[in-house]
Amino acid sequence: MQLPINLVTDGCKDFLQLDDHALKGLQKYAEMLVEWNEKINLTAIVDPEGIAVKHFLDCLMIFKYLDIPVGASVIDIGTGAGFPGVVMKLARPDIKLTLMDSLAKRITFLETLCSELHLDVTCIHSRAEDITSVQREGYDFAVARAVANMRVLTEYCLPFVRVGGSFIAMKGASAEFELSEAANAISVLGGALNKIDMFDLGDLGARGIINVKKISQTSTKYPRNPGKISKQPL
Repeated sequence: MQLPINLVTDGCKDFLQLDDHALKGLQKYAEMLVEWNEKINLTAIVDPEGIAVKHFLDCLMIFKYLDIPVGASVIDIGTGAGFPGVVMKLARPDIKLTLMDSLAKRITFLETLCSELHLDVTCIHSRAEDITSVQREGYDFAVARAVANMRVLTEYCLPFVRVGGSFIAMKGASAEFELSEAANAISVLGGALNKIDMFDLGDLGARGIINVKKISQTSTKYPRNPGKISKQPL
């Protein structure tokens, strides 16, 4: 499968330049994604154009709206097939990346993928609510893409972020509505809205990147167990 890499490079040329290592890495990533998707459910998007725009370019848009310092620590929560974390790491190898997912088969894929791409990445098989006591407030950024509603997602993600860091939620057209619903959760968990950036991405339509600043420590009683989070969101 030949990835139409020009769809990626043209889409991000105004804010990001990808080197040969990144471009070759994205090609290999696309090939492995399609190959492994025949064995385990990773994505419904398997056509070359869809992977280029709906996965890779969409993930790279984070660099248009977010300033990530050199050497920043990033945890991608509920990463699935590695989005956005692995794409971010290919573009910015200096980032210290941790990938976390609850499904062991996905972690196996990610470990194999990162080995093939020669990326130094930590992969953790766990649910967010099971690990924050160990990794609590240990990251500059927590990122999540297409994982859960913002009210729920905030409780899973903000406990990972150090005070002064940010939680970044990559959302679709409902971003502004979800943000309004999550105002209480953000406040209770020690966050404050920094900004929300809306943009259009072709067939994907409206997209939103929500940037929540961590301004105070999160109480150790959060995150609660999954049942309470889903039934009684903050």
